[in-house]
Amino acid sequence: MISTALDLVLVALLVAAALAAVGARGLFAGVVFFVAYGVFVAIAWLRLDAIDVALAEAAIGAGLTGVLLLGAVGHLTRAGAGAPPRRPAIPLALACAGISVMLGWAFLSLPDAPGLQVPVAAALPGSGSTNPVTSVLLNFRAFDTLLESIVLLAVLVGVWALAPDAAWGGRPGLVQRVRPDGVLAGFGRLLPPLGLLVGVYLVWAGTKQPGGAFQGGTVLAAVWLLAAMAGVTRAPRVTSLVLRIALVAGPVLFLAVGMAGALGGSFLGLRPDWAAALVLTIEVGLTLSIASALALLVLGPPERAA
Repeated sequence: MISTALDLVLVALLVAAALAAVGARGLFAGVVFFVAYGVFVAIAWLRLDAIDVALAEAAIGAGLTGVLLLGAVGHLTRAGAGAPPRRPAIPLALACAGISVMLGWAFLSLPDAPGLQVPVAAALPGSGSTNPVTSVLLNFRAFDTLLESIVLLAVLVGVWALAPDAAWGGRPGLVQRVRPDGVLAGFGRLLPPLGLLVGVYLVWAGTKQPGGAFQGGTVLAAVWLLAAMAGVTRAPRVTSLVLRIALVAGPVLFLAVGMAGALGGSFLGLRPDWAAALVLTIEVGLTLSIASALALLVLGPPERAA
């Protein structure tokens, strides 16, 4: 009874946050409601026992996307762009409602099939991980994950392409001026060690339980950004060799493992006796790439000379 009531309250909050995000009068308010919507979605995934998806939604869907949208609002404000004109959106609202009804009808019409849980559980012992989500992402459908890591690099290249010629090769983001005895400086010195520990643990634990490269990489990116905002460290030059090695480490390691599998007869296929070590190696490489790419996406294109 209490569980049902909690789910109903969560659904009501989801709908209310979604409507508030779409109907907010200002861009900033819309982004805030969008972040709240992402948090409620993460809680919903948690209620469905999809802990990996809940972590990813909270870190990327609500956290990173919210920061990027807030940064976009800040750029628009500094550029003097006013709020977009408010027009009646009844046709758009009707279209969204129609799509929602169709999705609901499609979900309710699904056959009562057992899904992929049984075959995944049967193949788990030789997959290199006891976490079925990690096995699916890095073994059973590794090609999708490889492409996702490459797409992330392509997005970063697109952001860097917005840099003015005079700033190319410099450091991304604006210079941070922080009071040495202020709250931000204090958090910047206090929280990074704890965040580093949590990020590394999520990567290590991801082979056995919820966690992994995307969750750990997002935490490490947040640590880097906090340290940069607090003035503890500076963003590196975009031409830095170390930075570029970190960015491509994940896809390159993933491709190398895939080619080694191809020599054995299956591209991206993992030998059961080596699978555990290879999965952990790929996770570490992807963590470096994801953490670097996400932090640099938030910092934006180079804006100042080295």
